[in-house]
Amino acid sequence: MVQTILVEQYADAMTSDETALLAQVNADTVATHQLHHMLSGKVQGKFLIFISQLMQPKYVLDIGTFTGYSALCLAMGLQNDGELHTIELREEDAATAKTNFNQFNAHKKIHLHLGKAVDIIPTLPYKWDLVFIDADKTGYIDYYEMVLPLLNDNGLIIADNVLFHGQVLEQPLKSKSAKAIAAFNAHIAADKRVEQVMLTVRDGLLLIKKVPQ
Repeated sequence: MVQTILVEQYADAMTSDETALLAQVNADTVATHQLHHMLSGKVQGKFLIFISQLMQPKYVLDIGTFTGYSALCLAMGLQNDGELHTIELREEDAATAKTNFNQFNAHKKIHLHLGKAVDIIPTLPYKWDLVFIDADKTGYIDYYEMVLPLLNDNGLIIADNVLFHGQVLEQPLKSKSAKAIAAFNAHIAADKRVEQVMLTVRDGLLLIKKVPQ
């Protein structure tokens, strides 16, 4: 455990600094939100920025806004006429995210939706280039199955928390969320429509893309 913390601290130190806005969102979330551990943070945030800037997506879907940090990262690579749609269930977090988005110089590219993702996703008439799944863990398989048919052939799905604090390695699995994440990981591993790679960044990221037809 100590070694893991030291590695994470070293990775943080060796990673380029956040923008002033991201640093402020990070600091404010840590200082005021009791669930601040859910924030993507500097290293994972920089990874999301790199992916977005390399892909230069037109349409991005962010399932689980929280305070808006990941959406701000993913928006940094958007095409000039691109759009990012982010979905948040909790009203208070959505209000915080909206305030943070209003400080972003391209905030008009970010569209915040309040409500259940399973209800909102079918109303969005887009083919997605990049999807980030970081909401309730019991809904991951449903979200994945909803967005996969809407993913462009060269698109990418990124699922967060796929290690779930290491609890997916425990036997027997204890919490409801750990069981849901383990089931999601197994579901993806068995899905012949896609190929995937799991990264041990922060709490685990699973990168998923369609198998070429």
